[in-house]
Amino acid sequence: MLRVVKVENGTVRGLPAADPRITSFKGIPFAAPPVGDNRWRAPQPAADWEGVRDAYAFAPVPMQVRQEIDDNNIYTREWAVEPDIAMDEDCLYLNVWTPAKRQGEKLPVFVWYFGGGLQVGHTAEMEFDGERIARRGIVVVTIAYRLNAFGFLCHPEITAESPEAPANFGHLDQQAATRWVKRNIAAFGGDPDNLTIGGQSAGGGSVMNQLASPQNEGLFQRAIVQSGVFTTLYPGNGAPKFLRDFAEAEADGVRFFEALGASSLAEARKLDAAHVRDKYLESGRFWGTVVDGKFNVGDAFASFLRNERWPVPVLFGHTSSEFISVPEAGTADEFQKTAAELFGDDADAFLALCGADAGSLDEALKRASASGIEYAIRIAGQANADTGANLPLYYYDFDADIPGWDNPGTFHSVDLWFFFETLAKCWRPFVGKHYDLARQMCDYWANFIRGGDPNGRDLNGEDLPRWETYTPEAPFGMRFADKAGFARERPGEIMAFLVRQYFKKNPLHSGSKG
Repeated sequence: MLRVVKVENGTVRGLPAADPRITSFKGIPFAAPPVGDNRWRAPQPAADWEGVRDAYAFAPVPMQVRQEIDDNNIYTREWAVEPDIAMDEDCLYLNVWTPAKRQGEKLPVFVWYFGGGLQVGHTAEMEFDGERIARRGIVVVTIAYRLNAFGFLCHPEITAESPEAPANFGHLDQQAATRWVKRNIAAFGGDPDNLTIGGQSAGGGSVMNQLASPQNEGLFQRAIVQSGVFTTLYPGNGAPKFLRDFAEAEADGVRFFEALGASSLAEARKLDAAHVRDKYLESGRFWGTVVDGKFNVGDAFASFLRNERWPVPVLFGHTSSEFISVPEAGTADEFQKTAAELFGDDADAFLALCGADAGSLDEALKRASASGIEYAIRIAGQANADTGANLPLYYYDFDADIPGWDNPGTFHSVDLWFFFETLAKCWRPFVGKHYDLARQMCDYWANFIRGGDPNGRDLNGEDLPRWETYTPEAPFGMRFADKAGFARERPGEIMAFLVRQYFKKNPLHSGSKG
């Protein structure tokens, strides 16, 4: 087994995972610490080290709000089991799980970006253990990146200092880590030319941004976007706004420096990291991706729809009960007014589909409810054909029965336990059917990572249920419930209507990356 590996900055020693056929390497630096003069700069090269570096433990998590265990909050109850976990601005490290016995095996590689709204999250979360995916012949890499004020602040002085990298430091960390993987993963038995990037929630949104960035030619061969692509269904029901105008972001940075009591970038870089974090939290700000004209040249979803993205297969999906939207209406008359404002001459058709003529507002709202993520994915599937891209696109809906005293439904992020196949680490009383489903999902993901197609055989050597590509003619996806099943029913009437309306209002223009 590969227990000792030489990378570009020195030699690292890993440990046997729970399965000793897998070696885990934790806390490998892929960039210099982003502290002092490196705060609010693009990631800089890591320093070399002498001797053998023990890669036995996760590095401190990026600066973020300190999580508190709270049984009334499903997310802290689910994930925040170490409220005193080590936290540091020095956070640019990655972790590798490899099943390789030697270098040169050219195993497929999976690079994972965690979620958390670009505000919180880290690679040490227990659901992100890469061992089970690695057992399927995949080299798994989980990477850290800067968050909140540390990853997404803008300021005129920063722009003047680094005009080629003035913003989006968190995304640049992701990019730098992925480039590190491409340069070094052969030493872990991986194939640098067979690399998949994946993420969930803001991690999935990050994948979208990497897909659309003009700086990433040839960096990866496929992408997985889980619950990470959104578009507004009805006014007032949008997801948090991550994309920011550059000039507005710079002005916000100036105001933030004033709140910090810093008169210059040099002063702000000398401030204690906890002080910067706390002032950001006090401000109620929610900073995310910035249109800087360098890494990001515009809305990544819009770029995808125009086929202005790197031409690789994509696997999209969501859970069945996350981000459900309904029109804002307190009365039947308001419902009809909203429909008229949204759909104009087609309002009557919408009202008829909702059964609004029956006089029951509650029933009409129930029928009108739909997933903003499903909506975005179905739009992407149509655009994939309309622009002539016709690249492989796979769609899934996670609809499993989730146990627990809280009766949570398929809440946002619960699918992480399944495709990483880490159910045994969760407090929920999962039983055999859940483990069977997780094994299937992990098989599908591994197959997609291996060659851009989730189909293939399971661990027993039997063919998995067939998962067809998503096309406008066959707009179907895989439904993961008690067991995988290809959902051959077409989208509901309301969803189909909404997608048609989108393209009526937003005609696409063909285009592709050279």
